[in-house]
Amino acid sequence: MLKAETYLGTCIVTGASRGIGRAIATELAKTHRVIGTYRGRLDAAESLRDETGCEIFQCDVASRADREALIAFARERFERLDLLVNNAGMAPRERRDILEATEESFDELIATNLKGPHFLTQLAARWMSDQRDGRIVFVTSISAYTASVNRAEYCISKAGLSMSVALYAEKLASLGVKVFEIRPGVIRTDMIAKVEQIYEEKIAGGLLPQRRMGEGSDVAKAVRAIADGLLDYSTGQVLNVDGGFHLRSL
Repeated sequence: MLKAETYLGTCIVTGASRGIGRAIATELAKTHRVIGTYRGRLDAAESLRDETGCEIFQCDVASRADREALIAFARERFERLDLLVNNAGMAPRERRDILEATEESFDELIATNLKGPHFLTQLAARWMSDQRDGRIVFVTSISAYTASVNRAEYCISKAGLSMSVALYAEKLASLGVKVFEIRPGVIRTDMIAKVEQIYEEKIAGGLLPQRRMGEGSDVAKAVRAIADGLLDYSTGQVLNVDGGFHLRSL
C-alpha cells in the first residue's frame, strides 16, 4: 500500500469485487487511491480491501440513490476525481432465445449495464468538468457488435453503452475530460464459468487469432495505459482487448 503523499491520482472502479473489475482495481491501487464498488458480495469486497488497500462502497449502479451516494462518498474522500472506470455489469440471469426472452430481463440489464453507467458518468463528468481534467473508461464488450441471439438484452445494453462513450467523448473533449471504451472479448471470469469449456474449445478451433482466453489482467493493462495518460490525445478511442476477435480475414 502506498503512503498518502505518493498516490498519483484518485479513481472509482465500479463492480470491483470480482472478475475484470477486481483486476482493474488491483492494478490501479498500485498508484491511485481507489474506491471499489460492489453490489452484493461483501466478502469479496472486503478481501479486495484487505489485499489492496482500496476503499469499498456498496452501490447498485442501477439505483439513482446509490449513484448519488457514491459520488457524495467520493467527494468526501477526494479533493478531485481523476478516473472513473464504469465496469459494473451483469449477464442475463437465464440465457433465452430472443423469441422467448422476457421484458423483466431486458429491463434489468438495461438498468444495470446501460442506464447506470450512463448516469453515473453524468455525475462524475460534472465534477471533472469543473476540474477541466479527468479520464473516464467504459468497459463494454465484443457483444456491442456481435449478435448472440440467446442473450439479446446483453448485446443491446452493450451496444447502447458504446454510443454513450461516443456521446460523452464528444461533449467532454473541450472540457479537458478524456473518454475511452474498452471492449473485452472472452475473458476468464465467473460470468462465463458455466460456458468456459465451450469457449475454450472454440478458441482451440480458431475463434481467436491469439489462441488463448483473456484474463482480467489483460483488461487492467489497457486501463493502466489510460490512467497513466498514454492515450490522452485519443479521446473516444475503442480499445479491443479480445485476442484479435475483431479482425476480419478471408
